Amino acid sequence: MQGNLTKMAISVAPLEQLVEATEAAQYQLRLGDQLVPLNEHIGKPISLIYSGTINCTACGRKTNKSYSQGHCFPCMKKLPSCDMCIMKPETCHYAQGTCRDPQWGEANCMVPHYVYLANTSGLKVGITRHTQIPTRWLDQGATEALPLLKVSSRQLSGLVEVAIAEHVADKTNWRAMLKGNGEHIDLVAEGQRLLAEVQPRLEELEQQFGAGCIERLGDMQVQIQFPVTQWPVKIASHNFDKNPEVTGVLQGIKGQYLILDTGVINLRKFTGYDVAFKPQ
Repeated sequence: MQGNLTKMAISVAPLEQLVEATEAAQYQLRLGDQLVPLNEHIGKPISLIYSGTINCTACGRKTNKSYSQGHCFPCMKKLPSCDMCIMKPETCHYAQGTCRDPQWGEANCMVPHYVYLANTSGLKVGITRHTQIPTRWLDQGATEALPLLKVSSRQLSGLVEVAIAEHVADKTNWRAMLKGNGEHIDLVAEGQRLLAEVQPRLEELEQQFGAGCIERLGDMQVQIQFPVTQWPVKIASHNFDKNPEVTGVLQGIKGQYLILDTGVINLRKFTGYDVAFKPQ
């Protein structure tokens, strides 16, 4: 099978059943319109072969380099989904009338977002749209997660995240994430501690954005299992730009990474790359 890579599709049990996860996430490799079930290949040799062609995921044109995870340069410069405020939502400029596409902004940014805690390479805070739970946690390789707050917009979620990030990490150490599941973290207790730390800032934001803009959530800590049979002792990364053929025994999958006996590869990094999948 061959086609342009996009991030792997991941499925798990319904959210309410993840409180005690017993089954591993199911992965599918996306190659254009084709889906390749991957869990069944764990423990077996596979090859991924890059053809040398990259196509923009937005307009389809060929591009020599992928920008903003799968875009050509013109699309990266004009699409609202590639604006800097997507990476730094606290800098949202919708209210200033300078959004690249106000209609897109209304549909994607001026909607409820969650502020959450997750155990990836350790405790971290993050944000995601209300439609992206638990997808966001799966993509990050979180083994435990807790929805902490529900807020009224993306900008507000970013401002809350910035406040909490003064007390806890907001990024994942991907190397540590790929070396194992780490120690259990009581996210409910950590959430209570962090909310107490930032309570004055939350009150300021509620005054700024209006009563009811921040909703405190319950204590549903979820567990996620990933299909990994062997963790790497030392992390070596495959890169299609340096070597177009990645071959090895698939030992597991976590986040958007394939774990092979020859190294790991972040497939999301190569969105838009034309790749052939060959089981051996």
